[in-house]
Amino acid sequence: MRLSRYFLPVLRENPSEAQIVSHRLMLRAGMIRQQAAGIYSWLPLGYRVLRRIEEIVHQEQVRAGHIPMLMPTLQPADLWRESGRYDDYGEEMLRIRDRQKRDLLYGPTNEEMITDIFRAHVGSYRDLPLTLYHIQWKFRDEIRPRFGVMRGREFLMKDGYNFDIDKEASLHAYNRHMVSYLRTYERMGLTAIPMRAASGPIGGDNTHEFLVLAATGESEVYYDDRVQDLRLGSRAIDYDDRAAVAGVCEEFTTLYARTGETHDAGLFETVPEAHRKVGRGIEVGQIFYFSTKYSEPMGAVVVNDKGERVPVHMGSHGIGVSRLVGAIIEASHDERGIIWPEGVTPFPVGLVNLKQGDGATDAACAAIEGALAAKGLEVLYDDRDERAGAKFATMDLIGLPWRITVGPRGLAAGKVELTSRRTGAAEEMTPEEAVARIGAIYAGL
Repeated sequence: MRLSRYFLPVLRENPSEAQIVSHRLMLRAGMIRQQAAGIYSWLPLGYRVLRRIEEIVHQEQVRAGHIPMLMPTLQPADLWRESGRYDDYGEEMLRIRDRQKRDLLYGPTNEEMITDIFRAHVGSYRDLPLTLYHIQWKFRDEIRPRFGVMRGREFLMKDGYNFDIDKEASLHAYNRHMVSYLRTYERMGLTAIPMRAASGPIGGDNTHEFLVLAATGESEVYYDDRVQDLRLGSRAIDYDDRAAVAGVCEEFTTLYARTGETHDAGLFETVPEAHRKVGRGIEVGQIFYFSTKYSEPMGAVVVNDKGERVPVHMGSHGIGVSRLVGAIIEASHDERGIIWPEGVTPFPVGLVNLKQGDGATDAACAAIEGALAAKGLEVLYDDRDERAGAKFATMDLIGLPWRITVGPRGLAAGKVELTSRRTGAAEEMTPEEAVARIGAIYAGL
């Protein structure tokens, strides 16, 4: 992509309305534009990151055996009246009436609708287990939307729902989601700690939130800091192996980690003092097991192997896709701008031409751009007629992990410069070596 033809409305000054780093940098980097309180347009650079995050979520859900679908943003109010949540949910729910005087709502979540779909099409235990999910826009009418996409009113969320014959099977689904979420966050370059949490309006006794530690987090958290060192890494996980999946969950939840709502001061005191930490966290996902809370009142039943009609056991599992964009920036930035992890970067590399219009540098940049494209990597090529300092500042602000700089002096010696955004380390090498290095970095992602 040539920057001279791209839409990247960067801002030189910090926006006065932005209170936290991610909001400030997303506005400055031309990723979003506010249209109303808590409601944003996603501009091209931000949209690319959003879609990369969404694709990782899809890949890990499918790997875990979950089936994608899509439900509408608007829902009939009658479904929520069946479950008893229509009046209980509160003013965060945006209620609408159409021209036929039918009550609708802009969905904040989809437990009722997915239960309605299930009961219409599934009637036997032979069709279980079943987990369906979608990635869809949601709306919650926050009384004080702030912090950009971190606490907006309209947001993109993955929400999944499992249906199982009994508690044991449903808890396996719960564990399966925990493992898939851990892998999802690691692929995004995040350490998201599963913490015992409160269920809120979703309901149920079993629930964990996944939190990214950050000073700007809305949740107070208490944890054993050794939990930050746990990683799934590249280990193979058989999602059908209940014992193996449960073992991973035990590994990641045995050390103390709780939100303020479920904090147990006495239990926390048993953690060695050197490892006891109190901080703040950004919630980026939550999983729930809530038994038959929705299936019983809504009649979602199946015939079991004894010929009995029994309500299915359910859980719901959410990832804040749009919120993750802000959370990643909160966890990965410096005074110059964003630092994207390779897994979610909008472009894998930035290409800077120090002398636009010079035949040799133009040709070298075009060759590098083509060679990386042949490896399936799209370059953001700064081909503008700007000062070198302005080009470097733009690249630092938008935070691409790698930059290749091409100038007449280096090119005369057959060299270009490859720079890491995270470390600032720069290395001179041939254009072919730079292409090979970038290709190797992204080959395993």
